[in-house]
Amino acid sequence: MDSPLIDPVWLKALAKTLLLPPTGLLLIALLGLALRRRFARMGGGMAWAGVVGLLLLSVPAVAGFMVRFLDASPPFERSQASNAQAIVILGGGTRRKAPEYGGDTLGALTLERVRYGARVARLTGLPILVTGGSLSGGEPEAKLMRASLENEFATPVRWIEDRSRNTHENALRTAAILRAEGIERVVLVAHSFDMLRARAEFAAAGLATVPAATGIPGSDQDSFFDYLPSIAGLRGSYFALYEILANLVRWLAPTG
Repeated sequence: MDSPLIDPVWLKALAKTLLLPPTGLLLIALLGLALRRRFARMGGGMAWAGVVGLLLLSVPAVAGFMVRFLDASPPFERSQASNAQAIVILGGGTRRKAPEYGGDTLGALTLERVRYGARVARLTGLPILVTGGSLSGGEPEAKLMRASLENEFATPVRWIEDRSRNTHENALRTAAILRAEGIERVVLVAHSFDMLRARAEFAAAGLATVPAATGIPGSDQDSFFDYLPSIAGLRGSYFALYEILANLVRWLAPTG
């Protein structure tokens, strides 16, 4: 049996942790500090680059700019779904063993998508498919999504795909389910920062998509706090940078 440590999905998760902020920039800064005694100029430059880079990526206005660079989809309107046949809601992570829920529950990103998916379903009357498996052996994400939609948002779910571990598998397994039902065009619910890659994966799997993005950043930065570093800004930059790198990998090494 293969060890999880050599599973490409786990290797990807490890690389993401090490490369993306804050870890990647902190490692650069620490390496710079370690090198300062022998290579003062280079070490000092690396340390400053890590610190300044972390500060810049923590600015909400910077995070918003990167997300808008990735996706310019307008807010969803019912008229856009005139030819769509179903709604697909992508999972975005779970929270394992939440004490207040007595077990696994939806992560913040998935809950945002579920909430917005329920809104899109009310606007369009289209049936819903939820997609997302389990990376760490817990309850499959799609089952938690269905429970939330049906029990908390009073929105029925027709199909469930609970085996996929990434967006590529989401698209392939979802397409297999829906094409068997004669469905070729769907409304895709995901966050704005990952809509570009998600739509590309679904197109490659044979499903046309209408974007229904949530988490769309505002076009105007009109608050003083939009230019001050914050955890919210760093979080937004983290997701945007991940998607930029993931799109580059997909273009350079397509998965077929």
